[in-house]
Amino acid sequence: MAKISACIISYNEEKKIEDCLKSLLPIVDEIIIVDSLSSDNTLKIAEKYTDKVFHQKFLGHIEQKNLAVEKASHDWIISLDCDERLTEELQQSILAIKAQLDQTSADAYCMARKTFYIYRWLNHCWYPDTKTRLFNKQTAHWGGTNPHDHVITDGDNIIKLDGDIQHYSFDDLSAHLQTIDKFTEIGADEIIRKNKKASIFSPLTHGFWTFIKIYFIKRGFLDGFAGLLVATLSFMHVFVKYSKVIIKRRQSA
Repeated sequence: MAKISACIISYNEEKKIEDCLKSLLPIVDEIIIVDSLSSDNTLKIAEKYTDKVFHQKFLGHIEQKNLAVEKASHDWIISLDCDERLTEELQQSILAIKAQLDQTSADAYCMARKTFYIYRWLNHCWYPDTKTRLFNKQTAHWGGTNPHDHVITDGDNIIKLDGDIQHYSFDDLSAHLQTIDKFTEIGADEIIRKNKKASIFSPLTHGFWTFIKIYFIKRGFLDGFAGLLVATLSFMHVFVKYSKVIIKRRQSA
């Protein structure tokens, strides 16, 4: 039977990391944690579940996750964020294929992710939000653009598993606003680093498209007030990110 390594990155996640690790125990053979120098009880909790905890000042989401994969003893990797956990149905789906993983023709496995946002589950805005999270490190790695990382595989045979990743995102509105400020800074720097184009209209055009996609195309309006919040703050996220790009470029001109 193939063995699976769970790879987690953490920073001050004492409120959420334990449920994440508990959900992984039934399906993994080791747990790797790369921690970005947490100052709360994250490490104390993590050490209850694994002795493979590594300390690394934050390098970036992609870099940090690839480092965790490098530390893994096994080829097959399942990667979760600390605010995520596997449902029982997804656990059973993974166990059902585990024995054949080394003989599979699949390049990776993906699954739906369902988000709990402040006070309710989102059934439309960010669902099914399919994520590739089970993969072979010999043929796949983390890539994309920080902070929006994703798994890149050598092939395109990615099989969808039944069950969800449960994502416990923001506890309150303030947390979402703080994340927008943090992630737009990272995202703007990545756009500049990659020398991508951004005009004075980019904040509005990209922002409005994001709102339309979430609220109307994905039917976020069916998620009630939470759906309106998500669509509006997603517009804000994109608007602020591209605005920061324009400002940073003018400041350095």
